[in-house]
Amino acid sequence: MASRSTAKYLRVPPRKARLVADLIKGKQAKEATVILKYTPNKSAKMIDSILKSAISNVTFDGKVDEKNLFVREVVVNPGPTIKRYNPRAQGRADRMNRRTSHITVVLDER
Repeated sequence: MASRSTAKYLRVPPRKARLVADLIKGKQAKEATVILKYTPNKSAKMIDSILKSAISNVTFDGKVDEKNLFVREVVVNPGPTIKRYNPRAQGRADRMNRRTSHITVVLDER
């Protein structure tokens, strides 16, 4: 029985979030939470909360044991880009793109 949890519009670039997401693909759910706990990235904390949400979604009924869960897939898609402008020298302006992500974690049973 697969469980899915999604968070949208997270203020972390998808490229940086994918680096953390690749660390936990295919791992046991408990092992993945330990890996994310000791990964010093902003996106690790976000993915950890999504993972915990997916675990609680599937173990709510008590039919599935948490020991049998593994991370089937972690999908990091780009969200909308927030555009800001910074003043530069001689009256010019540079555009700053603040990228956002949509992260989905899918758990399955072994």
